[in-house]
Amino acid sequence: MTHAAPVSPVDRAGLRQRVDKALTEFLCGRRSWMAGIDDALTPVAEAIEGFVLGGGKRLRPAFAYWGFRGAGGVDADQVVTALAALEFFQASALIHDDLMDRSDTRRGEPAVHRRFATRHRASGWHGDPDGFGDAAAILLGDLCLVWSDELLHSAGLDPHTVARARPVFDEMRGEVTVGQYLDVLTQATGEVSLERAGKVARYKSAKYTVERPLLLGGALADASADVCTAYSAYGLPLGEAFQLRDDVLGVFGDPAQTGKPAGDDLREGKRTYLVAAAVEAADEAGRDLLLGRLGDPDLDEDGVARLRELISGTGALARTEQRIVTLTDTALAALAGVDLDTEARQALVDLAIAATRRAD
Repeated sequence: MTHAAPVSPVDRAGLRQRVDKALTEFLCGRRSWMAGIDDALTPVAEAIEGFVLGGGKRLRPAFAYWGFRGAGGVDADQVVTALAALEFFQASALIHDDLMDRSDTRRGEPAVHRRFATRHRASGWHGDPDGFGDAAAILLGDLCLVWSDELLHSAGLDPHTVARARPVFDEMRGEVTVGQYLDVLTQATGEVSLERAGKVARYKSAKYTVERPLLLGGALADASADVCTAYSAYGLPLGEAFQLRDDVLGVFGDPAQTGKPAGDDLREGKRTYLVAAAVEAADEAGRDLLLGRLGDPDLDEDGVARLRELISGTGALARTEQRIVTLTDTALAALAGVDLDTEARQALVDLAIAATRRAD
């Protein structure tokens, strides 16, 4: 007897399809608006459509939706549409992040700044192609940020409901921005410490991946203080675990799955928890090797393999994997003592597993 595969928590309630539908309809309207301004904006529409609709796990709308349902919210398409705004904020953050990191690819495709630099070269335009690509990425990222606001407010929810959620949305976007600055600063200063790595991860990624989406959904449902407290107790450690998994994949991941070259985080000089743990545990020669090659854009496959071996040999990889387990367990324990909708509770448990599982 065969059994159907379990439904992903992102796919429950038809959620992924509904989020994609909301994004598609909104982008169709924005494409028409840009076409009315100038045909030269068509490549902008195509680039954002490809970026937003062409990939992504839809984890943030999923956490927000089940946070809404867990707090007693009644399912409605307007809610799903409002929560799809998180995907535009995510797109904005990633487009800008790729530019700051000088990344060549995202999800196996050229990063936005590379895409527009290539367009400049192919067209034989005046000026610096890379400068044009950088400017385009800044503007497209800003446009996605603007559209995150627009979609939240135009979803059809009661204005008082949106007003309850607005402070969470604003706090989330501010946290990511300062977290991004701390990330850039840390790479510039060369600081390598577990404390700094944890703070960067918390504000640049962890909070806006899980905690803030949960609280956004909770605010839309007018969640009680107890539920909001439980959401933070679940969301903060889980968000950190998610980022640690992403950090491991950035060094040890398969390019076919990550959409980026092997060891890209090493070339970009990311001062992650994984790297900080390796620096802390390595001997002097190991530290000199790791810090000497970290951030080298010319690091080849042999160099990546050597640094991988060093990181594993210090026990940093095993330490990071154990921390992912500990943080995930802490997150799941936070759900035990609060009254939540049964289906939503199970969805949040499944989302925790999906967000932190190994790629293999």
